Amino acid sequence: MQRRLLIVKTIVLTTCLMLALTLILQMQGAGYSEAAVRQSQTVLTAGTAAGTIYDRELRPLVNRETALYAAVPDAASSEMILPYMDEVTPLLAGVQSGKPFLCKVSADPGDEDIPVLSLPVRSGSGQPAPHVIGYTQSGEGVTGLEHDYDRILRSTNDRASVTYVTDAKGHVLLGEPVTVRQVQGSDPSLVTTLDADIQQLCEGLEMEKGAVVVMDVESGDVLAMASFPTYDPENLAAALDDPDSPLIDRCLCAYSVGSIFKLVTCAAAYREGILDFETECTGKTEISGQLFRCHDWRGHGLVDMRQAMVYSCNTYFVELSELLDPAVMLETAQDLGFGTQIALSGSIVSSGGTLPSPDELKRPAEMANFCFGQGLLTATPLQVTQMTCGIANDGRMPLARLIRGYTTDGETLLDEKPPMYAYALRRNAAYYLQGLMISAINENESSNAVPETVIAAAKTSTAQTGRYDEDGQEYCHAWITGYFPIEAPRYAVTVLVEDGGYGNEAAAPLFRELADGIMALHR
Repeated sequence: MQRRLLIVKTIVLTTCLMLALTLILQMQGAGYSEAAVRQSQTVLTAGTAAGTIYDRELRPLVNRETALYAAVPDAASSEMILPYMDEVTPLLAGVQSGKPFLCKVSADPGDEDIPVLSLPVRSGSGQPAPHVIGYTQSGEGVTGLEHDYDRILRSTNDRASVTYVTDAKGHVLLGEPVTVRQVQGSDPSLVTTLDADIQQLCEGLEMEKGAVVVMDVESGDVLAMASFPTYDPENLAAALDDPDSPLIDRCLCAYSVGSIFKLVTCAAAYREGILDFETECTGKTEISGQLFRCHDWRGHGLVDMRQAMVYSCNTYFVELSELLDPAVMLETAQDLGFGTQIALSGSIVSSGGTLPSPDELKRPAEMANFCFGQGLLTATPLQVTQMTCGIANDGRMPLARLIRGYTTDGETLLDEKPPMYAYALRRNAAYYLQGLMISAINENESSNAVPETVIAAAKTSTAQTGRYDEDGQEYCHAWITGYFPIEAPRYAVTVLVEDGGYGNEAAAPLFRELADGIMALHR
């Protein structure tokens, strides 16, 4: 049936084209011989190519598809490309011009008189990591890496073109040489730290709004950054009209943090030697006249630090706040990257988030909020993932990086810089926090974060926002951050589900899915 429709389509198009050709050739014939004595050149340009942006394994993230353009020298040759066109309108317009023209085709017609130009498609369908890669307009980078490395990626202005010798009216002179220039691919290309397979896994998660970051624990290389909702670089109008703001990279935006910040509080307690603190959680407690409630109104009974992490007991950390030095708490948070921007490239810069000031932490209630991740504190998914790398890497926190180097041949990596580190924790403190994160999901019978194929360590959050829906229910951000495998940490993963509710319900299953998926890819 499809073959029959194709034959009918070709017959109809051919008939229309031949009628147009007859009229055009009759109109052109009268003045052709006089114009032939005056020669000039006509150059047909299919477009400009730019350097490729690669993932860490030198797999292209742009220029992944190729478009073909047939150079039609005259009206009489146009019939040859009819079977290779999806739409006849550009062909008819070219024929009517009476001059050589380009038409996009699905395949090479195989005619020596019809050169075919091959041009890389910059973004194409299913562009990976659009928030990182960015988009172009009129051949120039506007956002993301396309913008930040525009001068390098487009330094040679590489063009695909066909040059004809023509008469004064633009008609091709038969027998004269035709010059065909294909894209040379000589622009320098950028090599990122992204892993195309892991990026695809992240982008395939079911999430309405939020962010996912995956980093290499040892090097700090950003293996994936996915922001939801995403957008299509080929349809920016739809993104601009979307009320969920898909052009915003939520990996770089600061949010209320919640219970994952309890790891910082435990690190501060380790510095001060306060590890044996226990308290009776009744479901609520009072600090300086302000009532604080645990997420479980029934209480957890007598809990120590490990149990408080497993149960995510707010009461424990509120009461622990009275024993901690606010200056040590603030310094510990800063050492782990909170309050500091992370610059991955010129325009890809995470918010620094917010930390309470020393004066604000002198207020017991503000200090209590801070110690269980609420109050004035905000941070980005990228910051949280970098912190997790620091814990998993025995206190030596790698600084997040996105660019590995350059390549000129698509095979050899050039100008790679070594990773950079901050010494965020003492080794024994990092070991202690690792143990807490291992317990937090593996000793919690109700945890939804435990993968099937690897042993992981993680901590969830349900971060209050102070915003409420029409029914009076508070919006909460669902978080989880963790790493795996625990015996030789390699991957750090943070998932944020914006307004997603409980961390164990909305974020933890996505962490589990990613952990199993990544291990299946890279065993």
